[in-house]
Amino acid sequence: MKKRPVEQAEKRKRERGSVLATSAIGMLAVLLAVGLGVDISRLYLTKTELQNAADASALAGVSGLNGHAEGINDAVFRATNTFNKYEFNKTGVQIDPANVLFAKNLNGPYMSQGEATLAPVNIRFVKVTTPTEPVGMSFAALVLGKTKNLNAEATAGFSVTVNVVCPWLPAFVLDNPADPIKAGSTYTFRLAPGGAISPGNYQLLAPIQSGGSGDRDGMANGVNWCISVGTSVKTKPGVTAGAIRQGINTRFDDYGGGLDPSTSPPDKNIYEDITYKDYAENTKFKAPNHPGTEGRRVVFIPIAGAPPAEGRDEVTVTRFGVFFLQTSVGGGNGGELKAEYITDTAFAGNSYYDPGAGPGIENTAVPVLYK
Repeated sequence: MKKRPVEQAEKRKRERGSVLATSAIGMLAVLLAVGLGVDISRLYLTKTELQNAADASALAGVSGLNGHAEGINDAVFRATNTFNKYEFNKTGVQIDPANVLFAKNLNGPYMSQGEATLAPVNIRFVKVTTPTEPVGMSFAALVLGKTKNLNAEATAGFSVTVNVVCPWLPAFVLDNPADPIKAGSTYTFRLAPGGAISPGNYQLLAPIQSGGSGDRDGMANGVNWCISVGTSVKTKPGVTAGAIRQGINTRFDDYGGGLDPSTSPPDKNIYEDITYKDYAENTKFKAPNHPGTEGRRVVFIPIAGAPPAEGRDEVTVTRFGVFFLQTSVGGGNGGELKAEYITDTAFAGNSYYDPGAGPGIENTAVPVLYK
């Protein structure tokens, strides 16, 4: 009878030993699971950073395409410059031009920078591949190895073009078939006093409101009447110097006309007397005092093929131009108001494509990420 308590005591000792062993194994499993989670999180974070950089790089590259060889070179510069601003694991990772490829169709074939400059017309897509980034493993080394190599790829291209545009400036540029509009050249969208194209008309439009408030708001925010090629728009006789100046100058952070910066914000870069290239590459920069909005100096202006008749008349829109406002409007009646014609893609906020409104407008596509 005395043996029974002794046997039970020995049994309890053996059970305590097995519990400790089981607990130790369980703790080790928990630690390994936590460590594996840390390693996986590191992999996920690095992959996300690489993908974000590749996406931004591809979109930046597409914004430089213009159908010409210099656009290919500009696309490579923008893509590499954008990517090379990123850092991963506190280490800079860079791409070179060989990582940037071009194609006319989404599914390729893709070509190098040199090949693309020889045939730049209709190139619409940019593919960026990141270099391989090694990520060190800790607890997952037994499964994945000491390091895991990651990279990312992104393809961006132009969206479908639009053919119904809004908003646009209530003025027009007069086309001259003998001297076609060229990128980088400046064109008048409001004539100086005394230089009317017909008695009373100075290239201003009055599509909705004919008074000064309509001119001011239209120049500040654009006319939110969506129109297409072939639409006839009423002209606005007179120079209307004050209202035009007050509206345009909001884009340069000048609110002498009493407009509200929250509804008519300035551009993010209000540096004057610069070209669109300076603006796009941010080589000359001046920040506004009020919160700015990107692209406020890039505007849509209707282009008309024939001047209006005397007084209130109409002009027919033959196409739209994307223009860059190089300077604000000075005091007094001022001289001619000009803007630089650009071929970079741009988008008017409420524009859309209507199957019955004719072909799309070439430079109204926007860079979008496809994959």
